[in-house]
Amino acid sequence: MAELRRRRDAIVDADLVELRLDGVADLNVAGALSGRGRPAIVTCRPTWEGGAFAGSEEERQRLLGEALDLGAEYVDVEWRAGFTELIHAGRERIVLSSHDFDAVPADLVDRARAMHATGAGVLKIAVRTRCLADCIPLLEVGATCGRDLRLALIAMGPHGIASRVLPQRFSSTWSYAGSVDAVGQLTPETLLDLYRFRSLSATTAVYGLVGLPIDHSVSPHMHNAAFRDAQLDAVYLPLPATDVGDFVTFAHAIGLRGASVTIPFKVSLFDHVDQVDAVARRVGAINTIRVDGDGRWLGGNTDVSGFLQPLIDRGIPLNGARAAVLGAGGSARAVAIALEPTGAEVTIHSRSAARSAETAQAVGARAAEGPPKATGWDLLVNCTPVGMHPNVDATPVPASSLTGRYVYDLVYNPPATRLLRDAAAAGCTTFGGLDMLVAQAQEQFSWWTGIKAPAGVMRAAAERRLTEFIADENHVV
Repeated sequence: MAELRRRRDAIVDADLVELRLDGVADLNVAGALSGRGRPAIVTCRPTWEGGAFAGSEEERQRLLGEALDLGAEYVDVEWRAGFTELIHAGRERIVLSSHDFDAVPADLVDRARAMHATGAGVLKIAVRTRCLADCIPLLEVGATCGRDLRLALIAMGPHGIASRVLPQRFSSTWSYAGSVDAVGQLTPETLLDLYRFRSLSATTAVYGLVGLPIDHSVSPHMHNAAFRDAQLDAVYLPLPATDVGDFVTFAHAIGLRGASVTIPFKVSLFDHVDQVDAVARRVGAINTIRVDGDGRWLGGNTDVSGFLQPLIDRGIPLNGARAAVLGAGGSARAVAIALEPTGAEVTIHSRSAARSAETAQAVGARAAEGPPKATGWDLLVNCTPVGMHPNVDATPVPASSLTGRYVYDLVYNPPATRLLRDAAAAGCTTFGGLDMLVAQAQEQFSWWTGIKAPAGVMRAAAERRLTEFIADENHVV
């Protein structure tokens, strides 16, 4: 009880505090409620609904009834528990809850109506999502019942972040914050600082990053910082789609206004937009989607200009330079296309001669199998994931081969890859993946909003996130 009270009183950012009595050894309802500085929801979750209370239902009902008698602002009662007398006694102060930790039930609208018939004041429905589209039934519950009922609709898991950040879209009365990763909770700091929770509304413009995996992306930090700086009513969410269809279905349902596209969807989403710009068509991949006023999806590729801009900013002479591009995927194509008008002589290097030849033919470059020779390049560009976290000691080129002038690594996590460290030690001028990442994100922001991107703000946000990530990794046991 002492620990519960300490944690309760340490909370400063919440409007409500949920006091979980299940799992407390020396349980004392009066002690949990006395001296509280903000309204409370008292919950005593049984083991059969994901909680830690293993006592009898009679004892649990008595504890919850005591919380009501002592003036708890809300008491959470499981729908499956029955507890009809308790619900009738509490009425508007009852949060009637239903949890499914395995799936999304097919009868959610009927379930909400049946729960409302009990007379409970707030209906909480939490379901386990396995894809982005699993959030849509909760949107439908909100649209169908939200005008008449007080709801708290939660999509558990990493695919349900929209339900936590945007409760207004789901017609929810409130959102839950916390640190239980297993159900996809976000900390109060994340909700308030990263996503600007208190400034969002039902009409907030929603953007996001579609890819898989995207757990450690810095894009949400960059774009949300830019929205804040520009004072725009917009938010940017991670969207870990299971496949193209999952993303497209969810995006239409949530009213997405734009998206950054990353691996593995840059090519597969190409055919799902209504129009593709010339650069993206040449690359054969998109990394940005914008939804216009008519609902049409426009596809673009800012990787091309994003790659080139750092070289231009630092005045690197490219006309006649021998550029060795490592990799034969979409990023390599974008780099080769970016370098073409500069007068650089581009050679595509990959482990597969066939893939090198295919990519080289598509972009008008030369092809080679394997890594470049030590004396065969002026600019080396790594477009492979070699050296990316967690394989931070790997490098695509041995240090002895770093005899050129410039080395550009598109990997940004870690910021200083082994390739860049070896190149710097060899006297090369280096460019990190963060340079390109920020440059292409700036162009995305401007394309979406029509506003010049706050470059310094976006870069600082990305660097802070990477610093936090590295610190977190250093503390993993």
